[in-house]
Amino acid sequence: MAEPHHLTREQARRIIVRAQLLDADRPGDVIEVAEQLTYIKIDPTATIAPCEHTMAWTRIGWSYEPGQLRKAAEDDRLLFEFDGAFRPTSLLPFMRPTMRVWPTRESNRQWLEANDRFKREILDRLRADGPTLTTDIPNTAQVDRAPDGWTGTNQVPIMLDFLCRQGLAAVVGREGRHRRWDLAERVYPADLPEYDPDDAARLLAERKLQAAGIARAHRYWNAVGSAGEPATVEGSKWKFRVDPEALAALDDDAGGRVAFINPYDSMLFDRPRLEEVFEYKYVLEQFKPKAQRVYGYFAHPILLGDRFVGMLDAEVDRKADVLRVNAIHEFEPFEPDEMEMVRAEIDDLAEWLGVPVVGVR
Repeated sequence: MAEPHHLTREQARRIIVRAQLLDADRPGDVIEVAEQLTYIKIDPTATIAPCEHTMAWTRIGWSYEPGQLRKAAEDDRLLFEFDGAFRPTSLLPFMRPTMRVWPTRESNRQWLEANDRFKREILDRLRADGPTLTTDIPNTAQVDRAPDGWTGTNQVPIMLDFLCRQGLAAVVGREGRHRRWDLAERVYPADLPEYDPDDAARLLAERKLQAAGIARAHRYWNAVGSAGEPATVEGSKWKFRVDPEALAALDDDAGGRVAFINPYDSMLFDRPRLEEVFEYKYVLEQFKPKAQRVYGYFAHPILLGDRFVGMLDAEVDRKADVLRVNAIHEFEPFEPDEMEMVRAEIDDLAEWLGVPVVGVR
């Protein structure tokens, strides 16, 4: 067994920040972002802008335009929508073996079996009509799943999501927030390479570790298995896996910058790793009663270099057509140059949004 690499906390943080494309060396386009991160989360909460667009802007900067994401997914087919995120089509071959045996959970399998006629009716409709909005498909389910807080009583979106997970249906585009579906065979490229399940799982784990930089082998948030090489981090008892290419590039550092991180950004997904490596406990206050919020309904963590230094509570006021900054929360008082950098990033954000800044300056 190989001896683990021993990393300082600073080295581990720099590897993660760089893997998440949040260092000073910005990517060129949304495809590069998706290829590196493996997914761009889709979420409609838009106090500033929807997650898929803030994730892209936070990395690319001023040259990102929302239409680029749609073009990449709907016209160029370099991205595909799956499980609430845009993913690079290059990942699809590694995901297909799992799609073919999904679902493994007994309750899901029983629901599909009980609704076999419903499933066939939807597939037949897509085959005959081509791209179809979810709202245009009738709910003819034989057995309903109870609402769980994320899904309503309409069984059509549930079945379409199940068909997507099985690789039978796919999102071909959107009208606003409404998805348009077609048969997967007409959406996904026909010439994708085939992998056996073990090879596919290994290659997918390597891509996940590339996106994480450093992660635990068997955590739900970033399960990378045996990908990469073993590592330890100063002050932590955890056993990590590190991406060898990221490790080799440690000294090739472009430096840090300020970034406002959307609450659903992949940088924040692995909460335990945030605490262990960044010594930062992040709590999303979106679902807390107003009186219990400390930083704001949808405040964005502020990353400065490899440290989380504060929270930006800001929102686009669509009536006044301004970016309203309610508060810049500082975990420790900012140095003058740090505050200047944060304010400059706020100005860049407002310019990208096409609105002036009002409020805290």
